[in-house]
Amino acid sequence: MNLVIGFCHFWYDFVVGDSAMLAIGGLTTLLLGALLVWAGWHAAAEILLPTTVVATLGLSLASRGG
Repeated sequence: MNLVIGFCHFWYDFVVGDSAMLAIGGLTTLLLGALLVWAGWHAAAEILLPTTVVATLGLSLASRGG
C-alpha cells in the first residue's frame, strides 16, 4: 500500500509541482485543443494552444504578485 501512495505522491508532485494553476491551465488547454481537433477545427486549435499557454503563464505570474 505504501508503494501505491508513494506512486500517487510522485505523480501529484510531478504534475502540479509548485502551481496548481499551471497544471489546471495546461490540462484545460490540452482538452480544448483535443476537442477542437476532434471537431475538425484544426486552425482554431493552432491559435488556441499558444494563446492559452501564454494567458495561463501571465495569470500565474500576476497571481504571485511578482
